[in-house]
Amino acid sequence: MATLMLTHPVFMEHETPEGHPERSDRMRAVMKVLEGETFQDLLRGEAPLVDLELIEKAHPRDFIELIEATSPEEGLQPIDADTWMSPASWEATLRAAGAGVLAVDAVLEGEADNAFCAVRPPGHHAEANRAMGFCLFNSVAIAAHHARDAYGLERVAVVDFDVHHGNGTQDIFWDDENLFYGSTHQMPLFPGTGSKSETGVGNIFNAPLSAGDEGEQFREAMDTVIIPSLDIFSPQLLIISAGFDAHHRDPLASINLTEEDFAWTTLKLMEVAEEHCDGRIVSMLEGGYDLEGLASSCAMHVQTLMDGGYLDD
Repeated sequence: MATLMLTHPVFMEHETPEGHPERSDRMRAVMKVLEGETFQDLLRGEAPLVDLELIEKAHPRDFIELIEATSPEEGLQPIDADTWMSPASWEATLRAAGAGVLAVDAVLEGEADNAFCAVRPPGHHAEANRAMGFCLFNSVAIAAHHARDAYGLERVAVVDFDVHHGNGTQDIFWDDENLFYGSTHQMPLFPGTGSKSETGVGNIFNAPLSAGDEGEQFREAMDTVIIPSLDIFSPQLLIISAGFDAHHRDPLASINLTEEDFAWTTLKLMEVAEEHCDGRIVSMLEGGYDLEGLASSCAMHVQTLMDGGYLDD
């Protein structure tokens, strides 16, 4: 399969305070593992700057202008206790969103079967009017709206297996029946959203996990909640919020997944995409804060996208 990987050096220049888990070393770890021989057949491209008008599909203009105005010329600027900007952060978040848009273009125009965007800052906590949880703009939501507006798609789905609930994507999708959001995540945990009762207009499907859960519970949540709901929705494009902080090594949560669990769910989502949308998948990096766990899990995810998987169900 032809898999496109999009990234940019500026993602390593987005700085956060010393000791912050969302640090530039995350991107260095991901890029190092994806430079290995296993990934020599990856199509590689540069994440472009996104057009501000495309961001407006998910965020109002005054919010966009606020984030731009917050960007410092030097040093670090907090948005809240968790979310920071450095001089390179504005460009980085524009290119993160730009990666999602270009990946949608490549997949829908047949230039690649699927795509992986190795980006930071992450995006799924960014609500329509609020940056939070390390996130400035919601890249997957911007990509989903672009797919609909530019290509006339009616139904676009986002599946999120980051250990933290993607409150921002849920917020932006909440009242649009043609945008699907499905999430597995630890609960209770930041940001405090993601209960089963949060259903939007019948387009939101949350499958919360408990601290200490392992692959068995994660796979059950995917098999009994996310996958059946996704099949009914029948997406024309599937976008993945690929967070790897449910890995057992991760310091910010207490779910105990392995690399094989991420490969399994990637393959499951590929099967759904093959059934409903000619295999068209765009995957975007979200969380993952243990460098070893992030790198190995990301490698397994991308390898599965490339070769269609090798694991038995």
